[in-house]
Amino acid sequence: MAQHFDSVDEYIGQFPAEVQDVLQEIRRRCRQAVPGSAEMISYGIPTVTLGGKYVVYFAGWAHHISVYPVPSGDEAYRADIAPFRAAKGTLKFPLGKPIPYALIERTAALLAAERRGQ
Repeated sequence: MAQHFDSVDEYIGQFPAEVQDVLQEIRRRCRQAVPGSAEMISYGIPTVTLGGKYVVYFAGWAHHISVYPVPSGDEAYRADIAPFRAAKGTLKFPLGKPIPYALIERTAALLAAERRGQ
């Protein structure tokens, strides 16, 4: 049965310290990339929202961090995310390897632009 979390802090707090650091930085970068955003737990994972609608989800797993969904982006963006593409709507970043925070921030910004209809 899935665990229920009341807050993003509670969700992140369940992970080992080194994973908490990664999740906190992803959280910070996503919030920075989406001015005026809020956050909540949706589908059991942290969700950055804008105007009450989801923009980007992120989740910690045993061996990786996932970010969902994947925006369209241009050809350069698609090339940059190719090594992290796990499924049609998922980016998977292995723990123990450098996390491309700038790419995650770019992903959140692209998703916010799509959400705003820009």
